[in-house]
Amino acid sequence: MEFLDFIFPKTCLSCGKHGNYICLECLAKVRLSKPICPYCEKASIDGITHIKCQKKYGLNGLISVWEYEGVIRKAVLALKYRYATAIGDELVNYLTDKLKELILPNTSHLMPVPIYWYRQNVRGFNQSNLVGGAVAKTLNLKFVPDLLVRRKQTIPQVELSGVARRQNLKGVFVTNPGIEIPDSVLLFDDVFTTGSTLFEATKTLKHARVQKVWGLTIAR
Repeated sequence: MEFLDFIFPKTCLSCGKHGNYICLECLAKVRLSKPICPYCEKASIDGITHIKCQKKYGLNGLISVWEYEGVIRKAVLALKYRYATAIGDELVNYLTDKLKELILPNTSHLMPVPIYWYRQNVRGFNQSNLVGGAVAKTLNLKFVPDLLVRRKQTIPQVELSGVARRQNLKGVFVTNPGIEIPDSVLLFDDVFTTGSTLFEATKTLKHARVQKVWGLTIAR
């Protein structure tokens, strides 16, 4: 047992059981996310965007591992808003185990959705960087955290809904001119809700001539 574990013992975020932040019993209660088209949100084989839903500057598909509920929801929120980075290690272990069971798109690059530099300085980290970097390493993908830049501060998406979310993010991303543009990218974010963040980031990437962009999220 680590010294900090003795002073601040790990307890499950959901049931309070000692040992881990995410206990196996609570994890088993979280439903796995069924593959859907990211646009119409109807069932889709392996999460591929339906032909009728395809857009010139849109996502080619979406992979989400769990439903946004239970201990997974609590872990994502703790990582995102309480800056509990130690939770990220457990989350990564469970996430990569599940990803190894799924059919992933043929790409060699993974990049996280960026947050604004000021918000990252306040937090001390970007949760998508933290988890995405570990996922990329485990899956032997090239991690490209600086391909996209968030050029302005926006209202947190959780405070908005529908059209307001899309308007809030319009034109917020730009590509970094110092980074080579890959042919395809696995675009990582923590949660897929309305899809506004992934859609806007994908639009920017495809305008920069990335051929294929798949979304990857912990939950939906």
